This record gives sequence, structure tokens and C-alpha cells, in this order.
Amino acid sequence: MHTVKRTTLVTGASSGIGRTIAKVLLQQGHHVIGVSRDCGKFRPNVMGFTGVQLDLSDLDALPQHLNKLVNTYPAIDSVVFCAGQGQFGSLEEFSYRQINGLMGVNFTSQAFVTRALLPALKRKPRSDLVYIGSEAALKGSRKGAVYCASKFALRGFTQALREECSKNNVRVCLVNPGMVRTEFFDTLSFSPGDDGSNALLPEDVAQAVLYVLESRAQMVVDEINLNPLNKVIKFK
Repeated sequence: MHTVKRTTLVTGASSGIGRTIAKVLLQQGHHVIGVSRDCGKFRPNVMGFTGVQLDLSDLDALPQHLNKLVNTYPAIDSVVFCAGQGQFGSLEEFSYRQINGLMGVNFTSQAFVTRALLPALKRKPRSDLVYIGSEAALKGSRKGAVYCASKFALRGFTQALREECSKNNVRVCLVNPGMVRTEFFDTLSFSPGDDGSNALLPEDVAQAVLYVLESRAQMVVDEINLNPLNKVIKFK
């Protein structure tokens, strides 16, 4: 493993997987720029953290904010994309606006962030783009048409982007976790079972991301799939 200290932009840093990844990276001495809709939810009292308040769902305003971000933080050499939302139901239960919104947050905003940062990342001696996908990127499921579509889109995007960046020093990785025990399920009608083997922990995903970022620069980790030992779904 390399001991090079990274300057990592983490989206969705105020909660769930993103918050845990930010904490783990800070513990390892990396600098973290944490992007979230509300920076007040996560203010770690440690050196090396910078909070940036940004609403990734506002696609119209996003390009202008991202241009400012790129100019303000030129040291960024890696990005971990954790921002996203979950919404499930039969297709006809979604309004047109909800379909557009879910695709916007889970896919389009991530493509926007990548587009803004990619030119600078290609000039770095080493850089990483790590996307937190989902098991929903691997197989469609009932009540998950729109959510799965957003994650399938992200998976196809990373596969094509990896080929596009193959001649540069930009590594592209997709991490697909199964159910992770976070507040992601607070507003949903289901959650993982209560046993410890029924869900991943955010720390499990964070360790996978850390492995990717600290791995030998000449190696690319294309994709990592993580799952709990025993998949059990509990309906509320």
C-alpha cells in the first residue's frame, strides 16, 4: 500500500456511507473536501477537513458552482461519489417529476461533477474516481425500476469512462454494496433484518474505498461487489 496523502472530494459527506468514508480518510491523514446539502450536519473537529455546501439536485445551477469548486480546490486528486437517494415503487406510482429527480441526483449530477473535475484530474500524476453504486446496478428488482435504472446508468457510465481515461493516470472504480445499515432506510418501507449478518456496515464500504485509493498506482480496481453474509429484508 502507498502512503501518499490524497486530497479527496467526497459527495454526500454529511450522512451515511459518505460521512463514514470521510471519517476514515481523515483518520488515515488524507485531506477531505466534504460536499453536502447541509454542512452543519457534519463538522469534524480535525485537521484536514473542509466543508462545501452544495445542492447536487439543482442541476441548472450546478455547472457554475462546480467551476468555482474546481478553481478553489486545485489540489483535488480523487473523488468519492456517495451522494444519492432511494425511492422505490411501481413505475406508475412515480410522477414525471420524481423520475427526473431521482435520475438527476443518482446519475446526472455525478456525470456533471465528473465533467467539471476530469480535465484537471487528467493532469495529475495519479487520480481516482470512485463511485458508490449499488447491488441494484447488477440486477433489476420489483418496485425498483427507476432506482435500478439510475444505478445501471452509473455502472455503464463508469465502464465507458474507464476506457476513456485508460491512457491517462485517472483510475475509475465502481463499488456496489448490498444493503448497508444507515439512515438510507429511514424513509423507506423496508430495511435490512436485525441480525448483524443481514446488512453491511458503512465502515465495510469505507475500507473498500480506502483500499482503492491507497492501492498501487499501476493497478486499477474496476469494480467491487459487497454483500452481507445473509440477505434478509424486513418490511415495516
